[in-house]
Amino acid sequence: MGYELIVLGLAFLLAGSLARLGRRVGLPTIPLFMLAGIIVGPNTPGPVLFEHPEDLELLAAFGLIFLLFYLGVEFSVEDLTGGGRKLLATAGTYLALNIGAGLAMGFAFGWGTKEAFVIAGATGISSSAIVTKLLVELRRLANPETPLILGIIVIEDLFLALYLAALAPVLGEADSAGEGALLFLRALGFLIVLGLLARYGGAWIGRLVAARDDELLVVLFVGFALLVAGIAYQLGVSDAIGAFMAGLVLAGTTVARRVERLVLPLRDAFAAIFFFAFGLAIDPSDIGGVLVPAAIAIVVSSVLAVVAGIVAARINGLDRQGAANIAFSVLARGEFALILVSLAAAAGLDERLAPFVALYVLVLAVASPILASRSGILARRLPERLVPDPAPTA
Repeated sequence: MGYELIVLGLAFLLAGSLARLGRRVGLPTIPLFMLAGIIVGPNTPGPVLFEHPEDLELLAAFGLIFLLFYLGVEFSVEDLTGGGRKLLATAGTYLALNIGAGLAMGFAFGWGTKEAFVIAGATGISSSAIVTKLLVELRRLANPETPLILGIIVIEDLFLALYLAALAPVLGEADSAGEGALLFLRALGFLIVLGLLARYGGAWIGRLVAARDDELLVVLFVGFALLVAGIAYQLGVSDAIGAFMAGLVLAGTTVARRVERLVLPLRDAFAAIFFFAFGLAIDPSDIGGVLVPAAIAIVVSSVLAVVAGIVAARINGLDRQGAANIAFSVLARGEFALILVSLAAAAGLDERLAPFVALYVLVLAVASPILASRSGILARRLPERLVPDPAPTA
């Protein structure tokens, strides 16, 4: 026990120290947390704090859960559904562009049909964890484009759950098409139940977790978030989307603002471990053979992010700065790609998938926060004919 506490303490200190140094030169914390994991991971020379990255699996899961739970509490159902058809059109365009391009690249690489569907998922879905952390870190939660960005990643996460269920036969989680369809319907049903609970059951859940004492409130809302996330995971839905829906349920209660305040330290501490654990899993020696495919995927995803940002701004009446913020915020890839490629490895698919996804995710996870923090450069260079400035209101 003592040794485990020591190395975990060193992990926190290393991640925090690197991030503090990066802040002094204007770098976001996310890639530096990952860099800390790479430095002391089992795949690089030098001291190794964790021989087995899976040792941090539970703590990393807490990071993802608290990030998405906070996001759910911050934005109510009305905030996320207010976009209506425009939001659906925007998210649908983004998914169609990225999933379609990922599938085309997968077939072009010639690694196999199953591998192509894995590549499509890995390159087509943004990282909810990174996008959420990025919006908080850049203090853009009040920006006009932020509800749209959050709406996009929520719809992506819903699509993610259904995509995983649909891929169950491919990834060996279902023995037949019928069992795969059953997993799909089970995931869809659970999401519908949570959505209805968020819309109509907030008052009842509020009474369940409410407490005058902050200490008891923390215990109760953490228990609720972990319970819903765990049930979601057991039913084949992402634990992250389960946590998000748990937050949405509490967003409509009288304790929402207190929960939002109290969950912040948990979110920040465990999110650092989530990104640190992500870095531990990266093996730099495996990426040489996939440099060209990964570079192609990175360029294609970057171009499509800008295209999607322009389309989103035009559909929703946003300016060029909004288009640039959308483009670079949703560019990040992360946890879903890693989950998908780990399932692919367990199913015995092409071994090149793991280093390909690792390099692709690492570059975009680093590039997205940096580019997002400097999105004004792109905004100034976007032609006004592509993104006309909104008409001034009286």
